Amino acid sequence: MFYHLFKTVVLIPLLRWVFRPRVEGLEHLPEEGAAIIAGNHLSFSDHFMMPVMVRRRITFLAKQEYFTGSGLKGRLIAAFFRGVGGIPVDRSGKEAAQAAVDTALGVLKGGGLLGIYPEGTRSHDGRLYKGKVGVAAMALQAGVPVVPCAMIGTFEAQPAGRLLPRRVPITIRFGRPLDFSRYAGLQDERAVLRAVTDEIMYAIWKLSEQEYVDVYAAEAKARLRTVGGSPRPLAPAPGAHAGLGGSAAA
Repeated sequence: MFYHLFKTVVLIPLLRWVFRPRVEGLEHLPEEGAAIIAGNHLSFSDHFMMPVMVRRRITFLAKQEYFTGSGLKGRLIAAFFRGVGGIPVDRSGKEAAQAAVDTALGVLKGGGLLGIYPEGTRSHDGRLYKGKVGVAAMALQAGVPVVPCAMIGTFEAQPAGRLLPRRVPITIRFGRPLDFSRYAGLQDERAVLRAVTDEIMYAIWKLSEQEYVDVYAAEAKARLRTVGGSPRPLAPAPGAHAGLGGSAAA
């Protein structure tokens, strides 16, 4: 009830009036039935912009910190994510994250749409980073298609650290659903998970046209903290774009 009320009364009028987001490929989203929407992650506002343009409810996996913030801002953010049915993900380790995975699989088994950011965290410089294999494991275990999605303009509107977004053109672009039924029963094979994840990231890259870096975003951020350098310390790995073509290489 909170989700539909907040979306209809607050989010849709506000965001459409302020940002006038443009949507492309909406016909690729299933009218019914389970699917994973896998997108790039550039901004906190991604959580708002995409659901505004989709009629069906999307349940998002979100970092646990969004649910445990302090102060007025932290409480408001936590209340929002709880109200819209967000699933908190403890990123401290595989065992800690299993409860979130089980809840996400429950959403898919119930015929719902699940939103996932395969990069695992927001891009700190607007580039697209290597995807984690959790999205592949859930897609294979649940036997559902994956719809790639590209958020364009949200980094410029609200990069990390900016409280209120700027009014800039924003596009939400959906691609054709990806069918991985050929890998049914192979969700425990690491090479298969890597190949599926790379195929998903390749589809997102084609939609977003971002510069790609064959490194996990969390690792890139850690290097920044270590060296105290500029926000673009990493060059794309040689052959990075070719590596997105579905190779099983790690």
